[in-house]
Amino acid sequence: MDDEADIRELLDLTLARMGLSADLAGTVAEARALLTQKSYRLCLTDMRLPDGDGLELVRYIGDSTRDLPVAVITAYGSMENAVQALKAGAFDYLAKPVSLEQLRALVKSVFTLPQSGGAAASATAPASGLLGDSPAMQQVRDMIDKLAKSLAPVWITGESGSGKERAARLIHDNGQRGTHPFIAVNCGAIPENLMESEFFGYRKGSFTGAETDRDGFFQAAAGGTLFLDEVADLPLAMQVKLLRAIQEKRVRKVGGTTEEPVDVRIISATHQNLRDLVEKGRFRQDLFYRLNVIELRMPSLRECREDIPLLAEKLTARIAQESGNPSPPRLAPDAVAALQSYPFPGNVRELENVLERALALTPGDVIRAADLQLSPAAYEQEPVSSEGVSLQEYLDNVERQAINEALQKTRMNRTAAAKLLGVTFRSLRYRMDRLGLKD
Repeated sequence: MDDEADIRELLDLTLARMGLSADLAGTVAEARALLTQKSYRLCLTDMRLPDGDGLELVRYIGDSTRDLPVAVITAYGSMENAVQALKAGAFDYLAKPVSLEQLRALVKSVFTLPQSGGAAASATAPASGLLGDSPAMQQVRDMIDKLAKSLAPVWITGESGSGKERAARLIHDNGQRGTHPFIAVNCGAIPENLMESEFFGYRKGSFTGAETDRDGFFQAAAGGTLFLDEVADLPLAMQVKLLRAIQEKRVRKVGGTTEEPVDVRIISATHQNLRDLVEKGRFRQDLFYRLNVIELRMPSLRECREDIPLLAEKLTARIAQESGNPSPPRLAPDAVAALQSYPFPGNVRELENVLERALALTPGDVIRAADLQLSPAAYEQEPVSSEGVSLQEYLDNVERQAINEALQKTRMNRTAAAKLLGVTFRSLRYRMDRLGLKD
């Protein structure tokens, strides 16, 4: 769909050379009429049409033909429109003047998908990568299912150790690019003077030690996903270059004279608050909006306490298996209760470390609370945050923390804990059951 006849003809000829046939429309009305008459495998639309805009068409297709992928064509420099289209449901975009090379890559990414595979066939796969039945974890899995069917840039937020990279891998593995590379980059671990060559590659002789041509992260992730972990650590100079690479979908190697096209999906993550960094001038606002098309928030382990018994069981079995122990010790009830009451500032990563230490130091076949060696200081530092939760969730968190603290003080004696809290034993038992604090 494009109101310029020459552009429609150019796109039609390009697709024909790829062995594909296309129907052409110059208005939203014509496009809607075609959509009611036939089934299509791809929709490509301009953002500006005489009787409407591309966003209207994206939303219409999203409501009426959910399985039809839509890509939009935007005017050069109109990235706000591209971002709006991706948020509305488009899976990718092309900038004018349209690069035929980029067009062919976009079309191939759709038409080479196995019709019985991709995101739709593995809609339940994320469940195997993120365990737990808590509302917060169910919401994350549902969001990952949706993101896997899109190519829009994703920004993953959450505390350190909350599973941001695992979520990124699940989005990639269950999406259209799952058979292509997934390249994870820790932006805070690369020296500033090497960043450009690491990201974009370099030509032979471009600097001392450059004895051969070398590809960078963008080329290594071709056709797949580039995961930028701790993206907030990028210096401003590199942020400018990254912004251009994402916007133009082209990179120039260090020492090179020409740019080369790159086809990657960007997923970024950070435990820092990028909005605050933008306000302080430490992160570019235009790059922030480019990365933050769709946000996925990973919950802390404190928000998923009811999942801790299952997580602990699976992690214990896995750690024991990796250590060559076919019969790992089991977690005693007091150990499970201690884990559920512990705030875990390091989240799942800290839980794994605690269990690995306990398995290494426990001589018997039962791990008890004392064997976990949980830090008392962490209990004192644990805050109860109301950010991003409903009033009921916030009150439940406060109540859960109060009960856990009382149980810790009374060494898991529920009768004594009830007295300390000023409630009856029956009331305490009811509250523990409601909040998922099992024996």
